[in-house]
Amino acid sequence: MLYIMRHGRTDWNDQHRLQGCTDIPLNDEGRQMARDAAEEYKDLNIDVCYCSPLIRARETAEIFLSNRDIPLIFDDRLKEMGFGVYEGFANSFDHPDCPVNVLFWHPEAYTTPVEGGESLQEVFRRTGEFIREVVEPDLAAGKDVLIVAHGALNSAITCQIKKRDVSQFWAEGIPNCKILKLL
Repeated sequence: MLYIMRHGRTDWNDQHRLQGCTDIPLNDEGRQMARDAAEEYKDLNIDVCYCSPLIRARETAEIFLSNRDIPLIFDDRLKEMGFGVYEGFANSFDHPDCPVNVLFWHPEAYTTPVEGGESLQEVFRRTGEFIREVVEPDLAAGKDVLIVAHGALNSAITCQIKKRDVSQFWAEGIPNCKILKLL
């Protein structure tokens, strides 16, 4: 089986700020979400967990797995999509001219990243490589795999696994600290 989980809440989530690759820790609510998820999913078999190295995902995975003997492996390819100069920008939807909004409203039209950011094609390339090089061999070996990462990153993985068009990028709407079974 392949499962994905989005990290717990952060202060920037609460402030509606674009996080991207900015390394923001969980807040108290996010840590509690991870503890609650550990209890909710305590009977779920997981053989290995791959995780973004960003602190909000790392904390989530460490709390979630704290009472289990499951290998936790960090991979830079699981970092959140970069939003460049817009990282930290608050309430983007209140600013209709914010170019990052295209990603949320019409992902298929998000072809040019904002200054210093990533395109969807770049995110799909690195997540596709991770799927082929890491996830597929583990699944072929019969392992149950969990990926703990981020909203856009998890959406890129979901689109590829479910063979969805990029226009359906946000179809799952993965909430914080909930597990989605992909395969």
